[in-house]
Formats: sequence, structure tokens, C-alpha cells
Amino acid sequence: MPYEAVIGLEIHAQLLTTTKIFCGCETAFGAPPNTHVCPVCLGFPGALPMLNQRAVEYAIRAALALGCTVHPTSVFARTNYFYPDLPKGYQISQYDRPLATGGQLTWQDGEREVHVGITRIHMEEDAGKSLHEGFGDSSMSSYIDLNRAGVPLIEIVSEPDLRSAADAGQFFARLRAILVALGINDGNMEEGSLRCDANVSVRPWGTTTFGTKTEIKNVNSFRYLEKAIDYEIHRHCDLVMRGERIVQETRLFDSASGHTFSMRSKEDAHDYRYFPEPDLPPLTITAAWVADVARTLPELPDARRARFISEYALPPYDAAWLTQSMAMASYFEAVARATKNPKASSNWVMGELARLMKERGHEIEQVPVSADALAGLIGLIDAGRISGSIAKGVLEKMYADGRSAEVIVDQDGLARIDDEGAVLVAVQGVLAVNADAAADYRAGKTKSFGFLVGQVMKASGGKANPALVNAVLKRELGG
Repeated sequence: MPYEAVIGLEIHAQLLTTTKIFCGCETAFGAPPNTHVCPVCLGFPGALPMLNQRAVEYAIRAALALGCTVHPTSVFARTNYFYPDLPKGYQISQYDRPLATGGQLTWQDGEREVHVGITRIHMEEDAGKSLHEGFGDSSMSSYIDLNRAGVPLIEIVSEPDLRSAADAGQFFARLRAILVALGINDGNMEEGSLRCDANVSVRPWGTTTFGTKTEIKNVNSFRYLEKAIDYEIHRHCDLVMRGERIVQETRLFDSASGHTFSMRSKEDAHDYRYFPEPDLPPLTITAAWVADVARTLPELPDARRARFISEYALPPYDAAWLTQSMAMASYFEAVARATKNPKASSNWVMGELARLMKERGHEIEQVPVSADALAGLIGLIDAGRISGSIAKGVLEKMYADGRSAEVIVDQDGLARIDDEGAVLVAVQGVLAVNADAAADYRAGKTKSFGFLVGQVMKASGGKANPALVNAVLKRELGG
């Protein structure tokens, strides 16, 4: 198409504090409706907010991890608009003096390096939640749950540096990984603790003037974000090529149809009538506080990925897969350090362990096989006590009943057979029932040898020493 897309994202991330941003109510998800509320988050007249210090600390962590400048002074403001689930009639946020500005998120996509600027990070409170039954029917009912009202959020606003839906999805995914690694967000998009708005416009290639943008509101999956942006890009291009006007508006994405639809006209900043929050003084952050927070930052996903490649000589694909979550990366690293065999550790974590996790719907934190236990299994393979094929069955038993690999091998008689006499019996039995294949081999058709080896291994339950099987079989076949 003769147009390029211009995309910016706004990420709303719930901070993992135990209490709300301006009161002592709990933030736990799933409580009975309207039970985690108080006069402050219900907006009662005269109830005064008090800022949660831990929420500020978490916001600083995010700002530092993204290379932003944390300002010594920031100011909370009232954002005035009416929502049924916003009892005060305004939201406490930050406007012209946010917590942090600047910063960048960069990643490598093949030979292309992608740079996306961070405009700002500001703190705010969440609104409540409206729930609807029988939508569109005459019997439709609506309910309001205010447990979420006052939950602490940071909003991370990107520069309009993204040019494709795929890059937008990558940005969102990488930002999620960073926030989870920092321990300030759980990354749970289904529960709404991480949401994304996308601002999309198009312009002719080679021009620098921005087109009219539309906002796609509250997308909570990487796949849906890409689909919504792709749809909106094509919708914009179709309108422009037909000579029609693009309306600045907020739209929602319908995952069933793959289309966006209009929600409301897009507000400008003056529509919110921002003014400084009179009940909260300016937020002052000292350089010493920022330095203290900086010292607590963990190794972030990109740095860990690079270290896995350099320290453990892993292929880039393995390193990227293993660092999708910090818990998975830590599990692998514990296995690798115990086995002194990083590639085997990577293969088992990414292969058989991941398969069992998928079958059972488990996350790595729920896996009943500890890193030391998996290392013990790999150690038995490296020592030659069991074969790789036997080890797969052993891991399934470890996952099912919690026994160690050593115990399973001993109790179930799975150790490798190195006794030449036992292997000879198995070889002679296979040759007796596969005389044609033996004759083919002796006649020069050497491909039949692999078949015979497979039959011997099958007869031994996969426990025979493969090298010994090959040697005994060749001897019995006459060389």
C-alpha cells in the first residue's frame, strides 16, 4: 500500500502492591464484589488520599529499567470525566508533570534493530469495573464492582515509533517481560492487570506529517493487539484511498469478528479539565531514593538472554525461549549449574519438561520436578546408566509421583544392560525371527542392520547398551 502506519502504545500496568494507591484496601483479585472498599476509594466527601510509598518505588523501578529520567518533583492531577464505575467523578493521575520521561526499548529483529522511545511513565489509580448481563436485550442488567477502584497503575506511553502490528506486539511482549522480571506486575492480562491501548494513523510514504489517529482501547493479548492494529491500518488506508475522512475516535476490538468498532469520540486533553490534585502535595523523589532502588534492580530479560548465549554457549533460539519468563530462566540455570551440561539441560527443559507442562496446563512454578531432580536424571544419562529414550519415561514418572530418577531406575529395573551375555540372548532371539533381514545384510544390503538394531533395542525394552548391541550383532552376523 502507498501508506505507512504510525503506531504508539499506552500500557496500563497494575502494580503488585498489597494495598491500593491512596488507601489501605487490599488489591487481591477475585474477592466478592465491593468488599475491598473504603470511604477513600468510594469517593466519600471529606475522605483524603494518602500515597502508597511502595507504589512509588515500583514505578521508579519501571522507569529505571526503561532508561527514563525520574524527576525530583512530579504532580498528581484530577482527570475529570464521568464513568458509572468512577465514584468520585474524577481519576487521580499525573498530567503535565509526570514521574518520569524519556527512555527507550530496543531489540534485534534479525538484522534489523528496532528502537522505540518512551515518552513518559506516570502513576494513577484505576477505576472500578462494570459488568453486564443480557447485553442488547430488554432485560439487560448492569452491575458495578468497585474493588478495582483505586488499584495502583503506571501508564507507560511510547513514542509513535512503531510501524507495524508485529513490532507493536513485540514491544508489548518485551515490556511485559521486563515488568514481570522487575516483580512489579504479574503480567496477567486475562485478569486485567496489564492492558494496552494503541493509537493508529497512516500517512503517505516519505511524509512526516501525522494523519488523524484512532485509539484502540483495552486490548489484553499480544495476538489481539496485532489483529486489531492490522485491521485498523487497513481500514484507515481504505478510507483515505476512497477520499473519505478519518474520524478521531476511540474504538474497541471484537475478537470474534476481528474488527474494531466505534466506542466514543476521542477526547483531547482539555476535555478532561486537568488541574492539580488539591489533596495531595507534589511528590518529591530524592536522588538517594532513586539510587537505592537502582541497586535492587534484577538482571533483565535481554541481559539474561545475552549472558545465556555467552556463558552457556546456547543458540540464540534456546536463550530466547528460556528467558520468556524469569522463573523459567532461573529453573534452567539451576539445572545447568548442577549438571555442568547446559545444552542437555536446555534440551530437556525445552523438550520433555515443556511437553509435560503443556499437557497438564502447568506453569514452571507448578512443576513438581525440582531443578535438582531434573539434573539428577540428566546425570544418569551422562553417566550411561540409562538411555535417552528410557529417560523420557522416567521423567513422566517423576512428574507423576515425585520419586527421584535414581529411585525410579532402581525400583523399576530400568538401568542400562551392559551384560554381554544378556545382549547376546536378545540378539540371537531377534536373528531367529528375522532371518530374511539377516540374509539381506550378509548379502550386502547394509540398511537392514539398522532395522535389526532397533529390534534388539525393542526386545530389551530400550535398556541394552547401544554400542554393545552393535558389536554383538555384527559379530553374530559375521562381521
